[in-house]
Amino acid sequence: MNTLLEDVEIIGSITFTSELLMQGKIEGEVISPGVLTVGDKASIKGDIKVRSSVVFGKVEGTIAAQERCDLKATATVIGDITAGTLAVEEGATFSGSSKVGKGAVGK
Repeated sequence: MNTLLEDVEIIGSITFTSELLMQGKIEGEVISPGVLTVGDKASIKGDIKVRSSVVFGKVEGTIAAQERCDLKATATVIGDITAGTLAVEEGATFSGSSKVGKGAVGK
């Protein structure tokens, strides 16, 4: 698993192939055939297109997860979510619309 620590700030698009734990800040698009974990101290402003995502931190933008999107209790998502499966823990904040189910996310 790759890790971007708290002191990392990226302005622009980011891509990766397998797994990424993000603890810093991204302003731009995140695209991957892998798994993105947005850590509890992380902040992303931009669209996310991944196979699966787990969100502990803050996302402002759309999330498109081919397989699964998990919003943990500390998560704040402002934007729309499209995912094969969506799990939202008690305490998570989600402001937007969602499309969930088989075929919800195009290839």
